[in-house]
This record gives sequence, structure tokens and C-alpha cells, in this order.
Amino acid sequence: MDIDESLNVFGEKLESCSEDPLTGFYRDGCCNTSDADYGQHTVCVQVSQAFLEYSRFRGNDLTTPMKEFGFPGLKPGDRWCLCAQRWLEAYEHDMAPKIYLAATHQRATEVIPMEVIKEYAADLN
Repeated sequence: MDIDESLNVFGEKLESCSEDPLTGFYRDGCCNTSDADYGQHTVCVQVSQAFLEYSRFRGNDLTTPMKEFGFPGLKPGDRWCLCAQRWLEAYEHDMAPKIYLAATHQRATEVIPMEVIKEYAADLN
């Protein structure tokens, strides 16, 4: 496993996104990424009911558990490492969830402009 340098959007140490449910491409609680992570699961979000419904409508059901993949299913309020492109798609449809910047990998800025990320920050003072 060759994980990219684990830095957040501020260039600081990447913080954990969620241990319960256990998230991340590597299921390590962080939005770590590498070339093996084609979906770039780099955006730490807090899912809302509206986002979960939108995602299901778009063909990505995040609420139904899939035990064979270690996926418990999400409920509103859960934090999760979301694919950067999926977040951007939700943003374009006014359905984007809040982002935890300290737990969002710096590579998310390759897909989502930093000013947009900050606009949706859940943890920016």
C-alpha cells in the first residue's frame, strides 16, 4: 500500500474522519488516497438525509449495509470519506454535504476548488 503523503487541504497532518463508521478507501478512519484509489475518496463529509437521498437517486445507495465490503450503511450525521468527483456532482445539484477540512486530503483540491471547499466547511472558524 503506497499511500500519498497524508496532508489535509491546509498542508497539515490529515486528521481522522471517522472510526464509527470506519471510513476511508483503506478503512483506516482517514481520507488517505493513492493511485489505487480511482474514486479519490478524499473528502471528509457529514452526510445529511438530503444528500443520502440524492446519492441513492444517482445510483449510489450509501444507506444499505453491504457486510461483504465492511460497509455498515450510513445515516444522517455520519462522517464519511466521499469521492471528490461525487461531492462536486452533488455541489452542482445543490445537494453537497458539509466538509471537514482538517480531515479532507489535499488531493481533493485537484477536483474541487479550495474556495468552494471552504464555503462548505463544517470546521472552519
